[in-house]
Amino acid sequence: MERNELQVALRAVNAHVRNLKRLGLTVIPGGAPRATKDNASLLREVEQRVIACTQCPLYRTRTHHVFADGTGTARLVFVGEAPGREEDLQGKPFVGAAGRLLTKMIEAMGLRREEVYICNVLKDRPPNNRIPQPDEIEACRPYLVEQLTIIQPRIICTLGAIAAKALLGMDVSITKIRGQRHAFQGLAVIPTFHPAYLLRNPDAKKLVWQDLKQIKKLLGD
Repeated sequence: MERNELQVALRAVNAHVRNLKRLGLTVIPGGAPRATKDNASLLREVEQRVIACTQCPLYRTRTHHVFADGTGTARLVFVGEAPGREEDLQGKPFVGAAGRLLTKMIEAMGLRREEVYICNVLKDRPPNNRIPQPDEIEACRPYLVEQLTIIQPRIICTLGAIAAKALLGMDVSITKIRGQRHAFQGLAVIPTFHPAYLLRNPDAKKLVWQDLKQIKKLLGD
């Protein structure tokens, strides 16, 4: 790891630890954080800090912040890239065409949206749905880490390259890492294609279904 990358990583870790302390979480060496509040309360506290966040310029152009959808006790968390136009208008992740496809994917696994947790790396929409910038990802990533730390899901399914790299730090193509099991802070991570990609490339749906079946098997259903 280059020196600059190490400095960025250390800043993110330090910020994450400070945020955990604000949330009332105690980090246990070699184990998972212990919550002194229920998950819903902890997540609401994180959301309030997201609302007040000014660490990147995106807060100036948003209509609504887009924090998450679903239950804070989910066994399965889906992590996307960033809110789009519909998400920005409604303040809820994955509600446009890609979101409707994600809902169908979840239902095909025998689950309901209310049973999982859905969020993005970025909590505000980038102008014109452009690709998130590195400084925007760095600013938002600690909030995502807190969400995952609180929920402690059995599986994290990252949707698309941006989400996979935000958690795994892999500078590789999503086509090479999708469907493979990785780890983030002791949690299983399985990357797959973003639903928006599937809308443009419907032939890839069969590959994503393979990934979802693997996730379903790991969930024990």
